[in-house]
Amino acid sequence: MNRRLLFIIDSDPRSSRRPAEAVRIAAGIAAWRQVDVSLYFRGHAALALTEEAESLMDGDNFTRYLPVLREAGARVLSGERMSDAALAALAAGQTSVARF
Repeated sequence: MNRRLLFIIDSDPRSSRRPAEAVRIAAGIAAWRQVDVSLYFRGHAALALTEEAESLMDGDNFTRYLPVLREAGARVLSGERMSDAALAALAAGQTSVARF
């Protein structure tokens, strides 16, 4: 069974570098293809998925690493599309969960 890691990213990327760092770390992990990586962007963190991502704190991490994550087969999810119950079910099925 593959290990599964969920990154829950809910810090505001307009005022925190944590979302960009989470994306960079996730890309490094996903590149080895030893862990199934999922990223869940909740609230203002979802701004990282917009065309304005590069203007956010450390925004080059979003434009550089999100395509790498998708290419590696990582799931990139937005809070707008997932209920709290669905997030809880997703988290329960993971080997590990990291919150940024």
